[in-house]
Amino acid sequence: MEGARSPQTVSLVEGGAPSTMLRMVPLPVPGRSFLEHVMTTRQPVRPFRSREWFAAPGRADMAALYLERFMNYGITPEELTSGKPIIGIAQSGSDIAPCNRIHLETVKRARAGILAAGGVPMEFPLHPIFENCRRPTAALDRNLAYLGLVEILNGYPIDAVILTTGCDKTTPSSLMAASTVDIPAIVLSGGPMLDGWHEGELVGSGTVIWRSRRKMAAGEIDEAEFLKRAMESAPSSGHCNTMGTASTMNSIAEGLGMSLPGCAMIPAPYRERGQIAYETGKRIVEMAYEDLRPSKILTKANFLNAIKLLTAIGGSTNAQPHLVAMARHAGIEITPDDWRSGYDLPLVVNMQPAGEYLSERFHRAGGIPAVLTEMLANGALDGSVMTCTGRTLAENVSGHGVTDRAVIFDWDKPLKEKAGFLVLSGNLFDIAIMKTSVIGEDFRARYLSRPGHEGVFEGRAIVFDGSDDYHHNINDPALNIDENCILVIRGSGPIGWPGSAEVVNMQPPDHLIQKGIMSLPTLGDGRQSGTSDSPSILNASPESAAGGGLAWLRTGDVIRVDLNNGTCDALVDAEEIARRKAEPAPPIPESNTPWEELYREKVGQLGEGGVLDFALKYRKTSEKVPRHNH
Repeated sequence: MEGARSPQTVSLVEGGAPSTMLRMVPLPVPGRSFLEHVMTTRQPVRPFRSREWFAAPGRADMAALYLERFMNYGITPEELTSGKPIIGIAQSGSDIAPCNRIHLETVKRARAGILAAGGVPMEFPLHPIFENCRRPTAALDRNLAYLGLVEILNGYPIDAVILTTGCDKTTPSSLMAASTVDIPAIVLSGGPMLDGWHEGELVGSGTVIWRSRRKMAAGEIDEAEFLKRAMESAPSSGHCNTMGTASTMNSIAEGLGMSLPGCAMIPAPYRERGQIAYETGKRIVEMAYEDLRPSKILTKANFLNAIKLLTAIGGSTNAQPHLVAMARHAGIEITPDDWRSGYDLPLVVNMQPAGEYLSERFHRAGGIPAVLTEMLANGALDGSVMTCTGRTLAENVSGHGVTDRAVIFDWDKPLKEKAGFLVLSGNLFDIAIMKTSVIGEDFRARYLSRPGHEGVFEGRAIVFDGSDDYHHNINDPALNIDENCILVIRGSGPIGWPGSAEVVNMQPPDHLIQKGIMSLPTLGDGRQSGTSDSPSILNASPESAAGGGLAWLRTGDVIRVDLNNGTCDALVDAEEIARRKAEPAPPIPESNTPWEELYREKVGQLGEGGVLDFALKYRKTSEKVPRHNH
């Protein structure tokens, strides 16, 4: 009898003949459309954007077009038409991005988590960012990667996204884009390398370069030993094992509530890295259904928490432009007073370059959750802020504690008091910062401890136009550089370099290092490596190429720095300054690529995040679905 027959089946191309090459599904019950039949019964808070592609209401021709080419790698139509969320995996790892290469593996576990939770994973590549190797500077790539990711998230059928991060600028570029488009997003950090060792001594990535450079200048090691020390600081997959910019920004992502608790500091090779990738995959599916977007997490309170966390961990000075950039793309203003709110807090993480240990031991000591717990217990954070887990920050870290007080100090007995970024201004710039957590005892005694003038020093400026000028001339006897000089570098900002280079951590001439003077005060309109232990005044804005005061500064001018009042001024009279301003600006190199030219035309200053100012007006672009392409 007809009623006893098995249910009819049909190919998943409506109107087509049944095919053994396609998975067969039962015909829909009377009164229900094919797409309604195969849709999942679970409904999201906000309709998934991907339905506008794969269901394409009123445009069956477009639905067919969007679905058709996905078939060529074996995905089935019911996966895309089922109503399940399409979860993007933004792949930042590659051979040319070794700090993030671990993500070639982590995404396998993330995929498994997505599938287990009922999502459909789709991996796609990002513009590579590799701090160590990109010339003239990887700073050019942050905004370029941002633009690329915005276009992918906005223009493709992606309902939520896992942001794979690691190397310095992969974190801010991804979070900037997530805010612009505003779909559910979660950060999956790749994790730091294992601790590096050289002849029984901890050697941290980046930090070992700057320390070995001084040792070589002092005649203590040769080039072969320099190379060996550097190579042994990188013993495994992962990003920098110091509290450089990579560890800092991944820690900040966790502090902002954009990654799962503990995600930032799990070493890349640890089994827990794969486990948290799986949990991240599961969680992003739930976020898609909950419609938990960056705009619901990245509030002013979250950013203030991040600034305070930055002090506690001794984070990189590069966090200043990155945090400002992320905040501005989230529609939030970070003021100098906001930075001052973090200045008075203590440094509690004993990790290079401000301390002794490296990331592997920091993770074992409790990592970022332990630091957050310590801060919450002492009233230093707002624990009520929302996070990607759907719970508050305080709920996330409840039960986490410190297991190694040699690495994470007690809040009341810190490694250093008042260890935040000091905001400075004066006639040379409107804003610059100084990382006070790396001020060593020798530097403090030499420059900041004059009786009756504590925290104030003056020095004769030695001005360099870019790093080539510095490297070629730092040992020139004619400059007569002594311990009372301040080394200044200009032409190293976003427009001048272009991109802003990590060149401000200039070491003294060899003859001073050989006398035991390992650092001089340094000042510049560029950046420095987050792994550097130099207490530089940097990120000076506006830069010399944009008309900042460093453009008229001359070698021999006296600079007065007052840390008590947050000022930095060249002691030059107004008439002389006016005369110099009428002179031609210091030269900068020509742009060498189309992007360099466009970047220079559109970029803002470091004090304002170094963003593409025109992009700030684009917010929550996912709320408007792009029009059909045919």
